[in-house]
Amino acid sequence: MSTPTITRRSTPADLKARKGQTPIVCLTAYTAPMARLLDSHVDFLLVGDSLGMVLYGFDSTLPVTLDMMIAHGAAVMRGSSRSCVIVDLPFGSYQASPAQAFATSARVMAETGAAGVKLEGGTEMAETIKFLTERGIPVLAHIGLMPQSVNTLGGFKVQGRTEASQAKVMADAHAITKAGAFAVVVEGVTEPVGKAITEAIAIPTVGIGASAACDGQVLVTEDLLGMLPDMKAPKFVKRYADIGTTIAAAAAKYAEEVKARTFPGPEHTYRSDK
Repeated sequence: MSTPTITRRSTPADLKARKGQTPIVCLTAYTAPMARLLDSHVDFLLVGDSLGMVLYGFDSTLPVTLDMMIAHGAAVMRGSSRSCVIVDLPFGSYQASPAQAFATSARVMAETGAAGVKLEGGTEMAETIKFLTERGIPVLAHIGLMPQSVNTLGGFKVQGRTEASQAKVMADAHAITKAGAFAVVVEGVTEPVGKAITEAIAIPTVGIGASAACDGQVLVTEDLLGMLPDMKAPKFVKRYADIGTTIAAAAAKYAEEVKARTFPGPEHTYRSDK
């Protein structure tokens, strides 16, 4: 009798221990089917609030609700078995106070089964990160270009181009490290800043538009696959496939066959004698 293989999910502690080791691989996932496809290739799956733009067609991440994040987080958990799953806290669900952040995070983890949460903010969120981690909530921080702060930033602007901006991002990195985050997403910063942060802090950096020197990388899966032809991809995106064109071509072929009555064919229909 064969012994069943036991699959253990990667944990935030595993990811934290990867500092300076083999780069951490992360992609976004919002559905169970996508999670199944990605699960064996990544170290962790991020259920990002980017789903607001990717799946729901919003202009930003701001309209995303907590219920949305929980529904998609639970789906990704059902579709994966080995990856660490981290869920974004949506705008307005954690900024008011550490207590609000804890209540939101506890609900996310209880209702999805995810291993931790991600929140945006550096020095201003350090107290909240400390509050959460001291109460058993693993936190993935997010600094640099923060999509939830797009209005105060004046748009999706690269950070670290001025000395003041560089100092701010570096201070954020040190603050969230001291507060207890297990890792940090560094988004949309100049390459030297991304490299400097990676060298300066003791937790892994996960870059997205930062530096190849980061301890890992993350991309929005639909960007990587070329599934968003109507959305201009940021400079940091590399397309590894053009699934969008393939989907459109398949839909066009299907429509052609339906109109020509060549689909369904005999092999796709049920006979009365069988």
